[in-house]
Amino acid sequence: MMRSTEKEPVMSQAVKLTDLTVDDRLLAEAEALKIDITRAAADGIAQAVKAEKERLWLSENAEAIAASNAYVAKHGLPLARHRRF
Repeated sequence: MMRSTEKEPVMSQAVKLTDLTVDDRLLAEAEALKIDITRAAADGIAQAVKAEKERLWLSENAEAIAASNAYVAKHGLPLARHRRF
């Protein structure tokens, strides 16, 4: 049983050991602030992956989004008459 003062495991999924190059001053500052370097790196990579997936989705669907926006601009919202605001 884990006590409330103990840290939770960093990751519950399979992990891969890898090397990263990090600016010395940034790493020293993070260590001084007691930042979990592994967690911070994983969080940063996850954020970058999410942002790139969003960018790709928007790029791949740009034509459909433009067509939908053009339809609404020309005809209005399909169920606008039922809106109460």
